[in-house]
Amino acid sequence: MPHVNWLAVIAAALSSFILGGVWYSALFAKPWQAAAGLTDAQVAGGNKALIFGGSFLLALVAAAVFALFLGPNPSPQLGVGAGFAAGLCWVTASFGINYLFERRSLRLFLINGGYHTLQFTLIGAILGLWH
Repeated sequence: MPHVNWLAVIAAALSSFILGGVWYSALFAKPWQAAAGLTDAQVAGGNKALIFGGSFLLALVAAAVFALFLGPNPSPQLGVGAGFAAGLCWVTASFGINYLFERRSLRLFLINGGYHTLQFTLIGAILGLWH
């Protein structure tokens, strides 16, 4: 089994979680909500334990698999470069395909794609710096 620095993976997942909180509340709350077509009641409602717990678990999966992708002892430059490329060219481009067919707005694409580009850049930076 390949070596994985689980402390770095947990830190990277936490960074995704914190970034998401800042991105979707402090920075882009109302534009994201409007572009996603969500009411205030919808945003305030829902099973918060499922939403936040599930989001953290998925961030943990993403960080762990990205650590496997980078391999043991990645350099910070590799982590940041590969993270940026994964976020922009894999995740955001894949969202773009779905958003075109779903007729979603460019604004929502930029908000969500921007988050994931920064998310994976941050994950890569943490994994590259912490080896």
